[in-house]
Amino acid sequence: MPDSRYSDLDRPPLSEAALNRALVRPGSLWTGITVVESTGSTNADLAEAAHAGAPEGTVLVAESQLAGRGRLGRTWTAPPRSGLTFSILLKPDVPATAQGWLTLLYGVATASALRRLAEVDVRVKWPNDLLIGERKLAGILAERAESGVVIGMGLNVSLRPEELPVETATSLGIEEAACLDRDPLLRAVLREVESHYREWTDAKGDAEACGLRPAYLAASATVGRRVRVELPGRQAVTGTATGIDQFGHLQVESEGERYTLSAGDVVHVRPADRPDPPGA
Repeated sequence: MPDSRYSDLDRPPLSEAALNRALVRPGSLWTGITVVESTGSTNADLAEAAHAGAPEGTVLVAESQLAGRGRLGRTWTAPPRSGLTFSILLKPDVPATAQGWLTLLYGVATASALRRLAEVDVRVKWPNDLLIGERKLAGILAERAESGVVIGMGLNVSLRPEELPVETATSLGIEEAACLDRDPLLRAVLREVESHYREWTDAKGDAEACGLRPAYLAASATVGRRVRVELPGRQAVTGTATGIDQFGHLQVESEGERYTLSAGDVVHVRPADRPDPPGA
C-alpha cells in the first residue's frame, strides 16, 4: 500500500491523541492539537480557524504541506512526515510594539529545545530562520489573524541530502542529531515555547525584563557578524550586526552610521563576503 501512512517505517505518523494527552491539560497554554494528513498551509488554515473563534493555544500539525510559504511568499515542500510542519495561535496581551518579538521568541525556544533534546548546536538567524552552521534547519512565519497571531514553522527532521529543497538547507538527520522522533521533538518545542511565552507575557512584552533579549543574543548567529542586509527596491546595507533593540529590530553599523531594521524591511541577512587576508 504505497499511500499508507505507515509505508515509510522510518517516518511514522504522529498520534494526535498522544500529543493531546501529553500537552493539553488545565492551566496549559495548549488548548487543542489537531494532526491532519495534508493541507495547503497550516498558517492559512489556522488563520481561518482564528476568524471562526479558535482559542489561544490551538495547534495545527500537517504531515504533508502542499503550499507551504515562507517570508515574501517563498514556497517550499518536503516529503510527507519528513519534518515538523505546524502552526500555533497566540493572543498575547502585550503592547503592539512588543509583538515583533514573537518570531524571535519562537526561534529562541525552538533552538533551546533542539539543543537539549537533539544535541545539535542550533542558532537563530534574524529574523526567522534556525541554522546549524550556515545551513537552514527551519523557517518561521508569523501572521496576524483576527485579534491574535498565527506562527508557523517548518523543521527539517529526516530529510536526506537528495530531498533538500535547496543546497543551503540541512536536517536533523543529516546533522546526526541524537533524536529524530518527531513526537518528543514536537512536545519539547511546544513546552519550551510555552515557558518563554509565559515569561514574556507576564513581563508585558518587556524582552529585557523577562530575559528573552539576552537569551536571543546568546543564541544569535547574526549579531556580531558582518552582514549584508538586502532591502526592498534592491537597496542593501553592508556592515556589522551589533544588536537587537527593545522592539526586536536588528541594529547594523555601516560606515559610521547605525541602521535599525524591522522584519518588514529585510529580505534576508547573509554573512558578507570577506576579502582574503594578506598573504592567504
